[in-house]
Amino acid sequence: MSTSAHRSIQAVLFGTFTLRFSTGLTGGLFAYYAAQLPQHGGVEMTAFLLGLMMATYFIAELILSPGFGVLSDHLGAHRVMQWGPVFGAVAVVLTFATTDLFLLGVTRFIEGAAAGASIPSILGYIAIATSRDVTLRGRTVARFEAATIAGLGIGIVAAGPMWEVFARVSFLLNAGLYGVSYAIYRWGVADVATHGHPPDVVPVHSAELRPAGFDFSRYRRVVSSPRVWLLAPTWIALNAVIGTWTSQSIFQLVREPSPHFAHQLLMGGFRPIEISIGLGGALLIFFVGLLFWGGRFKNYRRTSIIVVGILGGLAMVGATFGINHSAAFGLALQAPMILVALAGLFVLAGATPAALGLLADISEAHPADRGAIMGLYSVFLALGQITGSLLGGAAAQWQGIDGLLAASLGLLLLALLPVRALRETEHLVGLAHDDDGSAAAPGKVVPEPD
Repeated sequence: MSTSAHRSIQAVLFGTFTLRFSTGLTGGLFAYYAAQLPQHGGVEMTAFLLGLMMATYFIAELILSPGFGVLSDHLGAHRVMQWGPVFGAVAVVLTFATTDLFLLGVTRFIEGAAAGASIPSILGYIAIATSRDVTLRGRTVARFEAATIAGLGIGIVAAGPMWEVFARVSFLLNAGLYGVSYAIYRWGVADVATHGHPPDVVPVHSAELRPAGFDFSRYRRVVSSPRVWLLAPTWIALNAVIGTWTSQSIFQLVREPSPHFAHQLLMGGFRPIEISIGLGGALLIFFVGLLFWGGRFKNYRRTSIIVVGILGGLAMVGATFGINHSAAFGLALQAPMILVALAGLFVLAGATPAALGLLADISEAHPADRGAIMGLYSVFLALGQITGSLLGGAAAQWQGIDGLLAASLGLLLLALLPVRALRETEHLVGLAHDDDGSAAAPGKVVPEPD
């Protein structure tokens, strides 16, 4: 890989971090804003209404990502990835300016367009740059997931101190941070990508990487790949688990404690700074897990990492339930449960880069449509987050933190169901098998079945 292409990949990953930081910051600020909305002249926000608001963001990403993925193939990844930060800046300025519930929902939709525009083009760029190099792909998609999770997580962590210091003005400050993302994509990413074997540097806009015109029938064939839709249920369920907590955890932890859930230790009464400290620790564990499992692509099948991750998630849910009902136990009994929960989080972290690696592998069979294929990342993410936001809102209103844990348990079990079928048709670069059952040569791409 050329030095220019390597620098571009690093810039894309850093831009992903800053973009997702702004997204996470807005999400955290929005939760604090929602909890105090009456103090700013608005009406009281319920848990389910907040879940609906959060889902609006992902509805936008779901609707818009496929189209932006196709535009990325047609117009070029470098051009399209610059649009996202512009949408994000507009959204946060409007959020600062209103307390109207309908307009706040509109701002969430506009911010969802930021991810819908940038993420498919970024992933298409990465898929091209790591073509036929399983080690590079493992590192790069793990770093993409790490940049995504770290950005979202650190943004949410930063939201607590920023809200306490700047309150609503934080939304305006975030508009400037979106400007940083735009600058990275505009001037830090070269209009080149790697392609071929051995890789050569070619323009992203070249005819080799960009279809001459949009062919809906070809796009339909690409996204209806059996491997894609075997992967979909597991990935959607995993994203729904994350969405359940990202949409509700801060709101439930910070709001006035409800007498209906007095027996639950984690229900309400925490200060924003306390929440930020706890989230920061959990984020660090998850981030280390992403890097660890992302470096295991050459040694383990993607589906193996996914299964182990789901089992870790189940352990985390069980331990968190114990913590939530440990008010009378004391630290001596709480500490082991906290350690189990953090260990489960570390293991769960491997599932998302493994699923993304599978999707990037599938794109090898469609080199002219990588943006369309990788745009499905945002579709699956959005479907999961919408499900998690709505389910989490209803579950939290029903049983508080226990409701979120029950929803997470059901989603993790659902995520396990399709893995066996997915494993039987697993599309791997470097770890695939030929038709006779022998191991394929490193770098071999298994073609899509007719």
